[in-house]
Amino acid sequence: MSDATRCMWMRGGTSKGAYFLASDLPADTAERDALLLRVMGSPDPRQIDGMGGADPLTSKVAVVQASERDDADVDYLFLQVFVDQAIVTDAQNCGNILAGIGPFAIERGLVPAGEGETDVRIYMVNTGQIATARVCTPNGNVSYVGDARIDGVPGTSAPVPITFADTAGSSCGALLPTGNAVDHIDGVEVTLIDNGMPVVVLRAEDMGITGTESREELEANTDLRKKLEAIRLQAGPMMNLGDVSSKSVPKMSMVSAATRGGAISTRTFIPHRCHASIGVLGAVSVATAAVLPGSPAAAIASVTDGPRKTLSVEHPIGEMTVILDLDGAGQVVAAAILRTARKLFDGNVFTHKN
Repeated sequence: MSDATRCMWMRGGTSKGAYFLASDLPADTAERDALLLRVMGSPDPRQIDGMGGADPLTSKVAVVQASERDDADVDYLFLQVFVDQAIVTDAQNCGNILAGIGPFAIERGLVPAGEGETDVRIYMVNTGQIATARVCTPNGNVSYVGDARIDGVPGTSAPVPITFADTAGSSCGALLPTGNAVDHIDGVEVTLIDNGMPVVVLRAEDMGITGTESREELEANTDLRKKLEAIRLQAGPMMNLGDVSSKSVPKMSMVSAATRGGAISTRTFIPHRCHASIGVLGAVSVATAAVLPGSPAAAIASVTDGPRKTLSVEHPIGEMTVILDLDGAGQVVAAAILRTARKLFDGNVFTHKN
């Protein structure tokens, strides 16, 4: 039997994936996950029998519905579909896929388009936080055309600025789940932090690398990957995430001094593949670590003075700029970032259920 499910495929930031209305998917979680595995073609390293792109960055799903909350327009559930394992997890947010939620919500009629620009308040179901995306809507229609440019995406698109508030501890219960800016795991100094994304931040040099290596070099470094995973598995319980052996969090971000005029350089495993760039909320967490006195990141970061700090977080294919607003006590109270999105197709995806 051939099953068709309404779906919009979109690029959000430097990721892409399937965007669904919740009402178009099975209500039962097990049935939903089985369908999504078929949609992506998992488990298979090439995802040859599905729509996935054989990479975690292109095997992602957004589930969207109108929100019943007074402070949000839509609810957004992010699901990571593993490439080579039959796993669908809701253990994290995705700030890149988030960039497409506003346009998708307007396209599907969940939010009325304003004239010129439309703010869409998005409740991130995974972590219980609110983000506000500003979408270009000239003449009351979503436009994907513009002059905004982000590293990792060729060409230009309409800007989608996203503001985050109250993201600290979104998954771990606290910005610093151990209460420390510095912990030690296997003799390595780490910052266990969650400002929208659980991340283990550690110095690249402490892992035996320079931090300037390519993605391919790092993925081929078997010893490095073993060390990172050993630290990650210990960090999970410390971050209130429990056993993370089959989870996609925490991410592992190795930092070094910036080499292209930014604030800090990163090489991030997500968690077992090296990210081609860096995730949106991962960048927010790393930038926040960089302003924590005494942290491994702060020791090598170049940070501006004042209550508003603009940090260019370098990654393998460019940079991502994070703007942090700090209160009088030096605590991060809000973060903003610029993304773009593009609709790739709208129609039905076929799963050919037996």
